[in-house]
Amino acid sequence: MSDQQSFAHHTRFVPGFHLLTFLLVLGNLVYAVPHLWRHREPGSVAYLGLSVGILLMYGYMRAFAVGNQDRIIRLEESLRMERLLPADLKARAGELSKRQIIGLRFASDGEFADLVRQALDKKLSEKDIKAAVKQWRADHHRV
Repeated sequence: MSDQQSFAHHTRFVPGFHLLTFLLVLGNLVYAVPHLWRHREPGSVAYLGLSVGILLMYGYMRAFAVGNQDRIIRLEESLRMERLLPADLKARAGELSKRQIIGLRFASDGEFADLVRQALDKKLSEKDIKAAVKQWRADHHRV
């Protein structure tokens, strides 16, 4: 990923995790099913169970990391709202959805209050908020 982020280029793709590890875990499961079919023995059942467990662990690791990241983003953005929003918007900040708050993290300080107002008044989605950002605030510390 380049150092410059924008709406078109802000997701993080780690080939070793998102591609290689996933394919290895999935391939292991794909191998375990016919292996159990051909070799109906306790070891094959255990191998299939281990394969399913590894696949579940892969999915939960990602879900837990993203969930934790979302909590941290909401905390950071609530502190930012306290610092940057006028009183009328601070009073309405609780109306923002989690996804809207996550979209707002990319907005520069100068356009933050306007985007919060638009998000509240127009019920903008996370994607719409990100697309409306003019001065992108990069996030290089994502999981």
